[in-house]
Amino acid sequence: MALPSSGQISLNDIATEFGGSAPHALSEYYSKGNAPASGEIQIAADFYGTSNTYGINFLVVAGGGGSGHSLSGAGGGAGGFRTSTQDVAVGTTITCTVGAGGGASTSNSNAGNGGNSSISGSGMTTITSAGGGYGGTNQSSLGFIGGDGGSGGGTTQFEPGAGGQGNVPAVSPSQGNNGGTGAGTSSPNSGQGGGGGGASQVGTPGTNTSGNSADGGDGSASSITGSSVTYAGGGGGAGRGGVIDGLGGAGGGGNASNGTGSNGTANRGGGGGGSGSGTGASGGSGIVILSVPTAKYSGTTTGSPTVNTSGSNTIMQFTGSGSYTA
Repeated sequence: MALPSSGQISLNDIATEFGGSAPHALSEYYSKGNAPASGEIQIAADFYGTSNTYGINFLVVAGGGGSGHSLSGAGGGAGGFRTSTQDVAVGTTITCTVGAGGGASTSNSNAGNGGNSSISGSGMTTITSAGGGYGGTNQSSLGFIGGDGGSGGGTTQFEPGAGGQGNVPAVSPSQGNNGGTGAGTSSPNSGQGGGGGGASQVGTPGTNTSGNSADGGDGSASSITGSSVTYAGGGGGAGRGGVIDGLGGAGGGGNASNGTGSNGTANRGGGGGGSGSGTGASGGSGIVILSVPTAKYSGTTTGSPTVNTSGSNTIMQFTGSGSYTA
């Protein structure tokens, strides 16, 4: 709780807010509140309305899921997308973990789910975004179905059932959406895999109709860096027999191809685009972004984030795991 903005403030009040060791002295509180680093401290002028915490805005995007292959492989689901604000005590070390993109499917294995991204620290609520679900592959031994995750992977043309489930595990607000259903046709010569789910949109269902495009679900935009950027788009589902390939959802989703689909975009958390032959495509890695008031920025980081300023805030973009000490 912040100190009062008027009236009497005691040294004990300052100690309650900022800590320290008894017996307390004003010299303990250099550089606390609005106090200088040396010289005279004035209790009212330097501590009215100050607090030992400050608000940090964050964006946590997980890695996208890899895509399926074989005939009309399904698109990978986008990594989970979560953003909010927390008050953090000065001196707290915030650990930032960035999830990798899920691996591509191979001749005898499904693609991989994306890796989780998270922030955590003492006294904080840990925020974890789940990796995107893998897109299904058209091989009976592999089950056809897309994987669950932040957003779900699409299901292949041979399976009419639901795509992989998004927002798994469930959080509020939702971190993602379901993958698209498959065409449900037994013909190996015509049909689409479903598109992977995105942060703001369900993946488009696959059909055996020539005019349909099993696009990945669109992601969500964030202006935490000072400009609007869209993250966490699902991968498109591949088509076959004159049925077109799906496009990746806005926010880094990979396009599908009758050959090999496109990988999800790195550090956007996009799902891989479905593949018609060869192997599938990989999901894009995630990202963690912190925005703090420049007046409070400590400059203490690990992991070499990209650091920029926008207006009155300093923004740290972690494309690999690291930390910030508030």
